[in-house]
Amino acid sequence: MNPETTPIRVLVCDDHPMMREGIAAVIASQSDMCLAGEAGDGREAVAQYRALQPDVALIDIQMPDMNGIEAIQAIRAEFAQARIAVLTTYRGDARALQAIRSGAQAYLLKSALRKELTEAIRALAAGKRYFPAEIAAELANHLGQECLTPREVQVLQLIARGHSNKQVAGELALSEDTVKGHLRNIMDKLGANNRTHAVTIGIERGFIGL
Repeated sequence: MNPETTPIRVLVCDDHPMMREGIAAVIASQSDMCLAGEAGDGREAVAQYRALQPDVALIDIQMPDMNGIEAIQAIRAEFAQARIAVLTTYRGDARALQAIRSGAQAYLLKSALRKELTEAIRALAAGKRYFPAEIAAELANHLGQECLTPREVQVLQLIARGHSNKQVAGELALSEDTVKGHLRNIMDKLGANNRTHAVTIGIERGFIGL
């Protein structure tokens, strides 16, 4: 690197101190980048971005107070040119699509950070996007598929918590027949064989949380 080149300033936002520490160590080992700052929740991420205006922000999807998707939306609303990578444990395409629609230009799995982190930071700083091959493939596979409606997501989330159709109906003020209809639609859209299979796919694809 040309010694006169300004290092890429990176903001790291994650609610796990060990994860932030690990990422900071990787950044410190690179001569062309430096740690601009850290944040432990979504609101702090927005405040730190506003104060520091880094070249690249790495934002965890699941953070307290304000989640990563909301933080990205808030940052992009104020800084249209923000370069943001989402950090996540999950490969769920629904989350990936939501992050991309919110303005993220990179999607990084925490399990692959050592291999892909610096590459992604350099790509973003250069104005490019960065999606690992397996994430890009999953997005391509699911882009043409129907998404669950907000009501179907509610039904599936309650089923995931062990609720019966009758309990789901009571919780959402619906008839049992309506819940059964929603469940049929959910299984059709997800290609599931039964309600347990639908929950498993729903979690894998990021429609519902654990």
